[in-house]
Amino acid sequence: MLLKKFIVFEGIDGAGTSTQIKKLCSRDSKKFIATAEPTDRATGRFLRQMLAGDFSVDERTSAYLFAADRCEHLYGDGGVEELLKAGRIVVSDRYFFSSLAYQSATCGKEIPRLVNSPFPLPEVLFYFEINPEISLQRVVTRNEKREIYEKIEYQKKTAALYEEVIREYEDNSEGMKVIRIDATKSIEEISEFIYNTLINLKIIR
Repeated sequence: MLLKKFIVFEGIDGAGTSTQIKKLCSRDSKKFIATAEPTDRATGRFLRQMLAGDFSVDERTSAYLFAADRCEHLYGDGGVEELLKAGRIVVSDRYFFSSLAYQSATCGKEIPRLVNSPFPLPEVLFYFEINPEISLQRVVTRNEKREIYEKIEYQKKTAALYEEVIREYEDNSEGMKVIRIDATKSIEEISEFIYNTLINLKIIR
């Protein structure tokens, strides 16, 4: 199943997805609406505490928790499904592709693939390609508390798994458009590329 007008931005930490979502949604706040995973719901707040290192859970538990939050993101009150029915274009910072990379790096591929298999595909997936060393340097310059996954060896492993996942969906996307972005380009260049791509795909008119 594919969700029309649902757009997902993916990439390792520091790739620039959040910046570009803000840029895109600022073009027309009545048309676009931004969401993110983990969400700002109770399930997502719990996950953000875990990511901050406030407590730890087994990595298999983590995979189930991310899937539970994703279910709320899609189907909970005011979630993606409801927003799409209201005529909005929903732009999400991360979706299940991130679980197939991040969680697979720690607990293996089986559980992340199993628990995320029921979720529908977005109409468009923008994948931000960047060297992990460059992206992590961006994270460092934010002067914010680092999350538990923001370590170079983990990011390298995640980037390799992301590439694996993206190639898989490029070969068998079931109608989903997979667009690669050179995340080292300027913010304005990337912003214009994304907007023009959505026009060309007739997501926006």
